[in-house]
Parts: sequence; C-alpha cells; structure tokens
Amino acid sequence: MPRAHWPLQNDLPVIDIVLVLPNGLKMARTLLADTGAGPSNAPFDFVLDESDCLPFGAVPTSSVSLGGAYAGSYPIYPIRIEIPALGFVGDVNAVGVPTTPPGLDGIAAFRFLNRFTYGNFGNHAEFALEP
Repeated sequence: MPRAHWPLQNDLPVIDIVLVLPNGLKMARTLLADTGAGPSNAPFDFVLDESDCLPFGAVPTSSVSLGGAYAGSYPIYPIRIEIPALGFVGDVNAVGVPTTPPGLDGIAAFRFLNRFTYGNFGNHAEFALEP
C-alpha cells in the first residue's frame, strides 16, 4: 500500500497536491492538513486562494458560510487534483478565499483528509496519508 509523507513545515502538518487545469497545465500547491477545517459532511474538500480556483473556468457550484479565520460566505468551485505519490486523481470542491495561511497555498479540510488513513505513523517530524 503506497504511503505519501511530507515533512512538517514550521511544525505544521502539510500535504502536497497538484491542481490540474482544463488546458492540461499543472500547478503544485502545499496545503495545511487541518482535520479541524469543516466536518466530514462539509460541502468542500479544500480552502484555496480564489486566484487558484478561477483558472478552472467553472462557475461556482454554490457558496458556504465559514467561521473562524475565514468568517463569511465564499464560493465553492469544482477542481481536479492529483497526489502523485498516492496515484490519486480526482474531482473535489474548493472554497475560494481572498488569502491563505502565511507560507502555505491553502488548507486540506477534514472531508478530504478523512478519505485516507492519516497521521505521523510513528515519525513525529512528518505527516502522511495512505489509502
């Protein structure tokens, strides 16, 4: 079973994803792995800078009201991502916000992380996902 693992960044768990644009271009992004970002039934998998959502050319499918650091109503965009280390390719929903956490490109929310087994798997200096 493949396992993807990433070193902690500033003592925070992160994952690397690749945004796959409709024209075939790919953009790597590093996201905070945050199991506290939304419940398992949230309508979104990621919180991304809206400028990363717009190149997909899709109109928002809906909007969601968020609390905490992103209090307010934000659009939800359908996007395609890859996690090459896991062989994962899929369509997910991303909330487009005006800014992302300092030094990171967004947040992987609980709804997405909960698709995998996740944790440090005995290595306290990293975060990992496995199918």
